[in-house]
Amino acid sequence: MTDDDFVEFAQAAAGRLRDGAFLMCRDWHLAQDLTQTTLAKVYANWRRVRRADDPHAYARKILVRCVIDQQRRRSSRELAMSAPPDRGEEHPAELRMTMLDAIATLPLRDRAIIVLRYWDDLSVEAVAEIVGVSTAVVKSQSMRSLARLRELLGDTRLELFAEERH
Repeated sequence: MTDDDFVEFAQAAAGRLRDGAFLMCRDWHLAQDLTQTTLAKVYANWRRVRRADDPHAYARKILVRCVIDQQRRRSSRELAMSAPPDRGEEHPAELRMTMLDAIATLPLRDRAIIVLRYWDDLSVEAVAEIVGVSTAVVKSQSMRSLARLRELLGDTRLELFAEERH
């Protein structure tokens, strides 16, 4: 067995995994570390993983577990956040940072659900499998989290961010 197929997978998946990790942890360096840890775990099981229906789903599941494990290891963490701006037209980078700040206010599991559901555009069933909860939990937490984001950002900013994303 050669490592070429894993290298190809890792190159294709690394950027998306890192972006998802960042959205969950809000630290680029930690996101890179979590991505590397995820890829190392995937590589350790690559013979089995490459035969799976969706190796990317397996990697996302490992990533979420790594983020949760990392969060549990930290005794406390304070996240400074400025209030989202109330008015005016925002530059796309400002809008992105405002959205990231708002997502960071959500509990970790809710962040993971929102990132997997709306950033990675996964189905409710796929998110439930990755996070290890029922589809009902994914649906209810998505609704609550989106309501919280609307409360922080307003409908207009949330729609602008969704349009920019796609």
